[in-house]
Amino acid sequence: MQKKIAIINDISGYGRCAVTVALPIISTLKVQCCPVPTSIFSNHTAFPSYYLDDYTEKMQLYINEWKKMGLKFEGIETGFLGSKEQMNIVIGFLRDFRKEGTVVVVDPIMGDHGKTYATYTKPMCEEMKRLVGYADIITPNVTEACILTDTAYHEDKWKIKDIEALARQLGQMGPGKVVITGIPQGEYIANYCYERDGEAKLLRTLKVGTQRCGTGDIFAAIITADAVNGVPFQKSVKKASNFIKKCIQKSIEMEIPLTDGVCFEELLGTLR
Repeated sequence: MQKKIAIINDISGYGRCAVTVALPIISTLKVQCCPVPTSIFSNHTAFPSYYLDDYTEKMQLYINEWKKMGLKFEGIETGFLGSKEQMNIVIGFLRDFRKEGTVVVVDPIMGDHGKTYATYTKPMCEEMKRLVGYADIITPNVTEACILTDTAYHEDKWKIKDIEALARQLGQMGPGKVVITGIPQGEYIANYCYERDGEAKLLRTLKVGTQRCGTGDIFAAIITADAVNGVPFQKSVKKASNFIKKCIQKSIEMEIPLTDGVCFEELLGTLR
């Protein structure tokens, strides 16, 4: 039977992020993608204005229908969550749908550049720590790793031993695999892969262009689909990083605005 991944995230009609990005990525990797919307945006929040339909009150009704159908998933991925209530709903979803062999990936989208996003509160940060405990794999950036471990963030170059300590602390919270993403290393950008029952390794790639919306969603979608398909963790991280690099390069060539994310559609055929 074809494998299925449930992805719990927002749907943004324009701007290439969240489910709009994850669905074609996961489908290209030959896994059925089944979205659970947390909210619906006309376009993402980096634009000057947007329309938002908060889906919190409808999420459980939506999920209840899946329970009636007895759906089973080989993977579950969580993305941006807008409230503590949504996190509680997600934890309930994991309790109901996680079976033996189900891979749970949590992308703890909480902040960047040393600060939490404006929508995030202290109770939400604490609830995210609880959600992370249910994960097999997590994909935080350096800021999120610091928030989750109550570690002071700094802008200076991070030493490998400090990143390793962050990853080890995160692993002790529950997930067996951790990738800390977007670590600046001079002209390189790095991801630190930690496996509780395997080796840890810093994987570097030359930095191109500048940060764009939706690249984290692409990364998490590839990691989730690969995990379901049995691809080794470090190989998957390398694949995701290289694909995003190519997408950024192509977006620069095509003069795609930063707010429009990356034109990954041009390169989907290369993702295998």
